[in-house]
Amino acid sequence: MQKWLEKTERELIIRGYSRKTVDSYVNSLRRYFRYKKNTFEILDVENIRSFLLQMHKKNYAGQTVNLYLNAIRFFYREVEKQPVSMKLKFSRKSKKLPVILSRTELQLIFDSLSNLKHKLMLSLAYGSGLRVNEVVTLKVKDIDFAQLTIHLKAGKGKKDRITIFPESIKGNLVNLIRNKESGQFVFESERGGKLTTHTAQKVFKNALKIARIKKPATFHSLRHSFATHLLENGVSIRYVQELLGHKSIKTTQVYTKVTNPSLKNIKSPL
Repeated sequence: MQKWLEKTERELIIRGYSRKTVDSYVNSLRRYFRYKKNTFEILDVENIRSFLLQMHKKNYAGQTVNLYLNAIRFFYREVEKQPVSMKLKFSRKSKKLPVILSRTELQLIFDSLSNLKHKLMLSLAYGSGLRVNEVVTLKVKDIDFAQLTIHLKAGKGKKDRITIFPESIKGNLVNLIRNKESGQFVFESERGGKLTTHTAQKVFKNALKIARIKKPATFHSLRHSFATHLLENGVSIRYVQELLGHKSIKTTQVYTKVTNPSLKNIKSPL
């Protein structure tokens, strides 16, 4: 098994896939191989179908089932160069709406943090619409304080983008990075070097608990809230798409489902 997994990993790396995607594909493939047990190099569509059916029966999310299918397809098409057609359809994606935090809830979260670095980290994630990985890899040179912009390099999809910087935290952030070189990370760990995404997520989780907010929010909810609040402020969805770095406008349109002013003005008859 290990031989085929290493072969797949090398091919993914050569093609420029992110480390996160490489790990996800390899782990998904490893699980399928354990299910298949042997003759991994031989394509067996019915075996794959049975494996995916097992995922469905265990109530795996549509996105997760699709990840397994993508990993398996990559192995047989791109690594093993199998000529046999895999007539397997993708699973329907979940239509769950993103968890949005209100402005009041966000303020409670920020106020719950006594550590200034942690407060600035969450504030910037919300104020600029950053993903957790973009926050921990942000460097001093990426921020233009004069123009109030952030240049995010080689983000998701290997694409650069420019987003806005919240002027309200400018003074505190300037003080935080005052003695840092341009190539250093903005939010470093206590021992120096990059923070882990796990640490950033833990900071958010703890703040959520202290603020006594019961919503099933995650660090990514800060980015969801950024997009939703911009739309509520009347910003064009096209501009929001650019700030978030979405390839398709359809991805951004999900936020219009949670920010309908007309719907919010309707009062219950009770």
